[in-house]
Amino acid sequence: MSDTIEQWFEEILKLDAEGNKMTEKQSKILQAAIDVFAEKGYAASSTSEIAQRAGVAEGTIFRHYKTKKDLLLSIVAPVMAKLIAPFVLRDFSKVLDAEFESYESFLRALIDNRIEFLKRHMNVLRIMIQEIPFHSELQQQFQNVVLAQVLERLGKIVSKFQAEGHLIALPPETIIRLTASTVMGYVFIRTFYGEREGAIWDDEFERQATIDFIIRGLGTKQ
Repeated sequence: MSDTIEQWFEEILKLDAEGNKMTEKQSKILQAAIDVFAEKGYAASSTSEIAQRAGVAEGTIFRHYKTKKDLLLSIVAPVMAKLIAPFVLRDFSKVLDAEFESYESFLRALIDNRIEFLKRHMNVLRIMIQEIPFHSELQQQFQNVVLAQVLERLGKIVSKFQAEGHLIALPPETIIRLTASTVMGYVFIRTFYGEREGAIWDDEFERQATIDFIIRGLGTKQ
């Protein structure tokens, strides 16, 4: 089990909604489920494989979780409610609370911040990326817990740069969407392709090209 996963589970144990710590078997089951779901995806995973990886009988899983989907939700829902929103905002605060002279310098800091976040929490985030589009319960959690808080903070930043004349007069939500889709495209391609052995990837060039693309489209001529 990686240090990253252990860090996530230490937080889950501390922030359980009922204030109760998980049993040792529950913790082992969830840790095994994270590994299996991240490797194979939810649909291709089996409770028998999760049980084997956790070192418990398959029946033990069903004593704690009625279905495989309950097991998935027990991982992702508390992670989003208790961890991702605070972690995203805590990490973002390093960027959002700083003062930047231009939107370009803000973007560079934002990209560095998100890359570091992905490195620390890859397995659980991989599960969320894989499963959120296919489970309405997770979509609702993501919208209510994560997006609402992040968009509010980013909206204030965008409005500030617009007032200073750095950005064109589009709705802040539109600027956030266009910026986020471009930055996320760069970060994910960098993570899943650029860091592969033998990949042809000039990271500084790609990063600056991403920033220049956003500024040409959304920035004002100074």
